[in-house]
Amino acid sequence: MINGCAQPEEVEKFGGYAQGTTYHVSFWSQQAADVKAVKQEVDAEFSRLDQQLSNYRKDSVIEQFNAKRNSEPQAVGEEIVTLLEQARTVSQASGGCYDLTIKPLFELWGFRDDKLTPPDEPALQAAQKQVGFAQVDVVDATHLRKHIPNLEIDLSSIAQGYSVKRISALLEKQGIENYLVEIGGELQTRGHKPDGAPWRVALEKPLSGERTMQKVITIRQTGPLAVMTSGTYRHFFDLNGKRYSHILNARTGKPVDHETVSVTVLHADPVQADAWSTALLCLGRKAGIEAADTAGIAALFIEQQGNAFNEYGSAAMAALRQVTLE
Repeated sequence: MINGCAQPEEVEKFGGYAQGTTYHVSFWSQQAADVKAVKQEVDAEFSRLDQQLSNYRKDSVIEQFNAKRNSEPQAVGEEIVTLLEQARTVSQASGGCYDLTIKPLFELWGFRDDKLTPPDEPALQAAQKQVGFAQVDVVDATHLRKHIPNLEIDLSSIAQGYSVKRISALLEKQGIENYLVEIGGELQTRGHKPDGAPWRVALEKPLSGERTMQKVITIRQTGPLAVMTSGTYRHFFDLNGKRYSHILNARTGKPVDHETVSVTVLHADPVQADAWSTALLCLGRKAGIEAADTAGIAALFIEQQGNAFNEYGSAAMAALRQVTLE
């Protein structure tokens, strides 16, 4: 989890609840801004995004797509088509570890209903036959087509990043060029504080049941920068002495089984940052750093070995000059 650090007496702030979590917006502008009106626009956008992308609403556009068991082209709109294609690129870079069509496996393991039920091998193999980016085609800018009628798409690993992007765009449309937008710990900054000081955010130590700080990230970059973290410590089950992460490897159909507990990605595009943080967590530190270096992704990996937390950065993370981690 990441939390913004700002100066309340100089920065306008508002927040609320959206997408099953909290959100916070901090900003300042040299021109007067109607905070109430901005918040109303933000809340309206959250409502619109929920109607499009939520996998927990049967009436959302993506769930209507999932519910139709046929291979005919279906209208889903430009946003979902674009998100799918962005995620497909990251999936390919991860060797298929990360995949938005993993929803049947997620439900098979019981993660959707918070009731872990490790499946037997036949059930696992049957579910895997319903999974794969190769099983869904882009027909045009607004339509998708399934190859497998039962295929389902889960946008949760990319929707929050997109929401951060959309809310940030709303602020910029209002002429606000200095802000910090955070949704459920995922965030984007632009500009700086009123006194010229950089935005600083706290990176949470990957411990379940505790909230302590691992790092402080100081962002001197004035252009937009997203900071997205995925962690195995956030959602998991312990059963018969074994811990099962909710992060599934689409290639095996099983929860990841490595020592990497957290991956934070810094990127100009929050959608890319969100997808990559999940993909790299799926891969784990060794394969993840290779993938990040190939794609030029700035990523910080944290591994837990006993009670110790060890940090490893990709080449792009080490090369950052306007961002420091302390």
